[in-house]
Amino acid sequence: MKKYDTMKNYYSRLIIAAGAAIASVSGLAASDGIKVEHLGTTNTIVRVSGDSKYLLMPVQEANEDADVKVLVDGKLDRSIKVRLAKSKVDYTVPFDLTPYKGRDVVLNIVTAQNRSTVREAKDDACWRNFALADTFDTANREKYRPLYHHTPLYGWMNDPNGMFYKDGVWHLYYQWNPYGSKWQNLSWGHSTSTDLVNWEHHPVAVEPDGLGMIFSGSSAVDTENSAGFGKDAVVAMYTSADVSQIQSLAHSGDNGMTFEKYSGNPTLTLESEARDPNMFWNPQTRQWTLLLAHALDHEMLIFTSPDMKEWTLQSAFGKGLGAQDGVWECPDLFELPVDGTGEKKWMLICNINPGGPFGGSAAQYFIGDFDGKTFKADTDAEGKVPTKWLDFGKDNYATVSWSDAPDGRRTVIGWMSNWQYAAEVPTSQYRSANTLPREVSLFRGADGQVYAATNPSPEIDAIRGKASVNAKGVSFGSKAKTFSLPKANDGVCEIALTVNPRKAGSVTITLANEVGDKVVMAYDPAAATFSMDRRKSGAVDFSQEFPAVTVAPVFGTDRELTLRVFVDRSSIEVFGNGGRFAMTNLVFPAKPYSTISLAADGGSAKASLAVYPVLVK
Repeated sequence: MKKYDTMKNYYSRLIIAAGAAIASVSGLAASDGIKVEHLGTTNTIVRVSGDSKYLLMPVQEANEDADVKVLVDGKLDRSIKVRLAKSKVDYTVPFDLTPYKGRDVVLNIVTAQNRSTVREAKDDACWRNFALADTFDTANREKYRPLYHHTPLYGWMNDPNGMFYKDGVWHLYYQWNPYGSKWQNLSWGHSTSTDLVNWEHHPVAVEPDGLGMIFSGSSAVDTENSAGFGKDAVVAMYTSADVSQIQSLAHSGDNGMTFEKYSGNPTLTLESEARDPNMFWNPQTRQWTLLLAHALDHEMLIFTSPDMKEWTLQSAFGKGLGAQDGVWECPDLFELPVDGTGEKKWMLICNINPGGPFGGSAAQYFIGDFDGKTFKADTDAEGKVPTKWLDFGKDNYATVSWSDAPDGRRTVIGWMSNWQYAAEVPTSQYRSANTLPREVSLFRGADGQVYAATNPSPEIDAIRGKASVNAKGVSFGSKAKTFSLPKANDGVCEIALTVNPRKAGSVTITLANEVGDKVVMAYDPAAATFSMDRRKSGAVDFSQEFPAVTVAPVFGTDRELTLRVFVDRSSIEVFGNGGRFAMTNLVFPAKPYSTISLAADGGSAKASLAVYPVLVK
C-alpha cells in the first residue's frame, strides 16, 4: 500500500496544519463560526457558520454515542452518532460542510452523559473542542498500520462488500464509519486499485438514508441493461438496516464512483432478519441469482430475478449443516474447476459469527452442485456434509469475491479481524485492515473430498524485493538456527520456507524480537498439522479472547511442508502446501520481529529459507 504521508489521491487535500490539530485537542476555545447553546443536561445546539470545509468533532471512545441531528436551513438532513468527548479528546473526526456552503447548519445534539446540572454539562470537553478547518489530517499516526494491506485512512472498517472489476480497476467497498473508530453509522467506503496492492481512497459511495444504515451487499456490471439503469451500469444491492433489515438497490453510471438509489427501494422484504445480498448473472439460466443470509435461521436463501428488482424465492440451504453456533452472514456462490480433473464444482462461502474453529468469527464453505435454483452439498464417506474452513486463523472474516474478475479468476478478500475484539485492538486513528487478496481454486484431497485452496493473488509477487536471506539445505535440531529479518519498513517481509522434518517429531519456526515478543509456529508431521501460537506475540491483554493457538491440517501428500509467510506490522498470514491451508492472525509486537529461528525436536531436520523485504510504492 502507498505510504500514508505521500498518498496523492482524493484525501490529499485533507492535511490540517499542526497548530490547528493541537488546538482542537488541547482544550482551547472553539473556532470562530461555532456557537454552542445548552438547552439542558443532555441537549445542546451547535450552530455553524462561515465557509470552512470541515467541522472537526472531538471523540472520546470510552463514551456512549451522542445522537446528532444535522439540520440544514431548518430541515433535517441526516442523523449520525458520535462518541463526543466528555473528559478528554482521543481524536477528531471531520463532518463535511462543503455540500452546505452558504446555508444555515445546526446540530441538535442529545448526549448520553449523566450530568445533574447544565453547569456540569457545559464542562464536557467536546463543547470547547469543536473546530472549523479547510483540511483534515490523515497522515498515519499508528505504528501498527499495515504497510501493504488495505486500511481506511481513518475510522472504523469491517466487511468488504460490493466489489467488482471493470476496465482494469479493482473496486473495493467496505463497511465504514466516517465518524469514529468504533462500529456505527455504517456506509460503503470506497477504494480502487489497478494492482491489488496500492489503493486510492475515494469519497463515501453509499450513505445511510431513511431506510437505515448501509450494510453489506454486492455489485455487478449489468452488461445487458436488464435492470433498465443503462448498459454496463454498475448495480449494487445492499441491506438497509434500521428496525428491520431489508434489501435495496443503487446504480452507478460512472463506474462505481457515485451511486443513485433506486426510487422503488426496498426491493426485497421478508418477515424475518436477512442480510448481505450477493447476486450474480447466471448465463445458464439467463437470470440473476441472489444469495441472502437468513442470519438467525442459519441458512442461505436463493432467489432468481430477470431484472434485479423482482425476486422469486427458489430454495433454502443450510438448516442443520456445517457450523451452526452463530449467525450466518456474507454469502458467496461460484463455480470453479477441480485441479487436475475435467470436473467443475460449486463453492458456497458462508461466513459465521460466532462459531469459528478457534472462537468468534470465521469463514466456512460448502462444495456441491447448483442447478440454478437449488444448491446441494457434497457428502463424505458417511453420508454427512462436512464442515470446511477457508482459513484456520482467528482473523479472516466476511470473505467474498470480486464480480467480473478478469481471466476467469475468483479473487477474494476478507476482513482481517474478529468480532471478539475488533473494537479493542490497540489502534485508534483507524480500526481494521483487509487480508491480502487471494485466488481461490479447488483440489481433491486424499479422502476424496473437494477442498478450496487460497493463494496470494499474483499481483502480490511484485512487492517482493531482493532476498536478504537465501539459505538452502540448512540442517538444524534442538539447537535453533537463527536468521535476521529485514530492518527496513519495520521488518515487514515475505518468508518462503520448505521444511523436510526427516525423523524429527516436530519443527518449530519462531519469529521474535529483542524484548521477548514471539510467535511460535509448529509443524507436527505425524499429526499432519501446522499451528501458530500468538500468546506471547506482544500486546495481548486488550482482550481475553486474543491470546490463542490456532491449528490447521496441512493437506500434505508427503512429510515435506512448504510455506509462504507474509509479515506486516500487525499481521501474519501463512499459505501452506500451495495454498491448501491458510492461517491469518493479528499480532501487535512492542517492536518489530527481527529474527526467525528454526528448531527440531526428536531428531534433525532440513530446510530451505528465503526472506524477502517488501517493497511498496
